[in-house]
Amino acid sequence: MKVFVAGATGVIGLPLLRLLRDAGHAVTGTTRSQAKVGTIKALGARAAVADAFDAAALNAAVLAARPEVVIHQLTDLPDTLDPAERAAVMARNARLRIEGTRNLMAAAQAAGVRRVVAQSIAFVYAAGPQPHREGDPLDRSEAQRVTIEGVEALERATLNTPGIDGVVLRYGRLHGPGTWSGDRPQGTGILHVDAAAQAALLAVTLGAPGIYNVAEDDGAYAIGKARRELGFDPAFRML
Repeated sequence: MKVFVAGATGVIGLPLLRLLRDAGHAVTGTTRSQAKVGTIKALGARAAVADAFDAAALNAAVLAARPEVVIHQLTDLPDTLDPAERAAVMARNARLRIEGTRNLMAAAQAAGVRRVVAQSIAFVYAAGPQPHREGDPLDRSEAQRVTIEGVEALERATLNTPGIDGVVLRYGRLHGPGTWSGDRPQGTGILHVDAAAQAALLAVTLGAPGIYNVAEDDGAYAIGKARRELGFDPAFRML
């Protein structure tokens, strides 16, 4: 199957390229940096240089790839987080979720893509009984306003673009190589990047359109739907 991965050099994108390659898919991965083209090619994928904010460039990249499935792994996050810069970082990432997703979905629709799998987050539920289920209300407090605006725009575009089956994966807080937590996750509601990548691979061909909690089975989020419909395994790790 032809798969287009937007955000292919992120912490989930890199292991995902390996999994897609090993599963026999023909993959095109995007990067904003010409310097990262070699990394994508080394993992068996075709590279496309395109900024998600450049609608014309992104549209051209998707049309050239002619994918059957698009996977949205776009983020705008630094390698390390300076607490003093947190508000600015969250604002930039929210903008990408809003504008980048809009551009990606428009490109997918123009290319006749029938399925889009998108990365969202699970740690935005409002306070309430756990484990949180996919239909639980989100935290719309002022403290979370910017993040929620980005998340809701991403999920709305993914799920409601005519002609496209949208699958939203609400990931737990990531840990593992390249993440802010590294190999020392704290608290509950966490998710290893390898398991996150596996969920995206599974969603290429499995699961009805909709939202799925994807996290470790530690009581924070109900992951039964992802287990049943996707075959998700939170213990999955790359060899």
